[in-house]
Amino acid sequence: MASPLTLVLPFFVLVVFPYAAVSAGQASCCYKRLFSLGDSITDTGNLASVAPNISALAFPYGETFFHRPTGRFCDGRLIVDFIAEALKLPLLTPFLAGKTAEDCKQGANFAVSGATALSQQFFKDMGLDLTIIPPFSLDVQVEWFQRVLHMLGPTEQDRKDIMSSSVFLMGEIGGNDYNHPFFQNRSFEDEIKPLVPKVIEKIENATKVLIGLGAKAIIVPGNFPIGCIPRYLTMFQSNNPSDYDATGCIRWLNDFAEEHNRALRLMLDSIRSHDPAVTIVYGDYYDAILEVTRSPQKHGFRKDVALTACCGDGGPHNSGTLFSCNATSVLCPDPSKHISWDGLHLTEAAYQFVAYGMMNGQYADRPFCSRNADSN
Repeated sequence: MASPLTLVLPFFVLVVFPYAAVSAGQASCCYKRLFSLGDSITDTGNLASVAPNISALAFPYGETFFHRPTGRFCDGRLIVDFIAEALKLPLLTPFLAGKTAEDCKQGANFAVSGATALSQQFFKDMGLDLTIIPPFSLDVQVEWFQRVLHMLGPTEQDRKDIMSSSVFLMGEIGGNDYNHPFFQNRSFEDEIKPLVPKVIEKIENATKVLIGLGAKAIIVPGNFPIGCIPRYLTMFQSNNPSDYDATGCIRWLNDFAEEHNRALRLMLDSIRSHDPAVTIVYGDYYDAILEVTRSPQKHGFRKDVALTACCGDGGPHNSGTLFSCNATSVLCPDPSKHISWDGLHLTEAAYQFVAYGMMNGQYADRPFCSRNADSN
């Protein structure tokens, strides 16, 4: 779901006791650092460091919490920000904005808006326009992390201590591998669906690299119900009522997101069977967003705009031709009542729902803090 220029929700389970109620003000966990990888769902400023003209550096992005644009494709905080707050850590420094080891002492963010699990070269070979596909794939982000790890830990024992006392948020990543060809009108059956095993393999490889380096706690979120995303609803609008579910989401797109998520969970189960000492948590972004979309009023959102972007360029879903919003967009007066921010990314309020649902265990397949991490 991360967008072309941006193309995210990560998740979390920061609970000391299984499925205990957690809020940003009361969460407590044993890990000392948070490292995150992914795309625009998680990017807190990396793309902005190399592309200073992106829309996320202009109003109204950032208006809700920071009261200024920060490079986040949101009106405020992202899931990773809520996780950091729950861990009582500072908001993560974007890797491309960091300069010293001190900047990464309590973690770092390697996610880049628009990033893919597969390499940029892969999409070049597919014949895609690379204008909005950055060369910062998951493999590149893992390499960045390894550089930071060696900067923080000069000895092997230092690095082992860092790995065992850190939390790793692996995404969301992979959504853009589908978004980019979707947005360039590629064949769903012949070119997009066959990407699923390739994307899953990349996520598997990255997860195994982190485990090989000594990681003990990894969170791997799934994809969103893209059939409920305003941009997709606009692109694939249909006159056939059977294409839509009772909520108004496009069935076949959500089925595809579920296919990705099933493959991801099977892969994670396989890794768990070989590395039972490592805590690997699946973050269920899909069910979390499906819940607020189907029952918006129950969770403080407006029912009449559940499938409509807060900030966009008009049309039935306020998400017409643009992939982001700007000062001339049709802007809602209260983003906290909307689920979608700009037609592709969510509002701070929606990200908060996902993050808290992850932290209290409702949208995660196992408790996260099930062991004491090494002090460091």
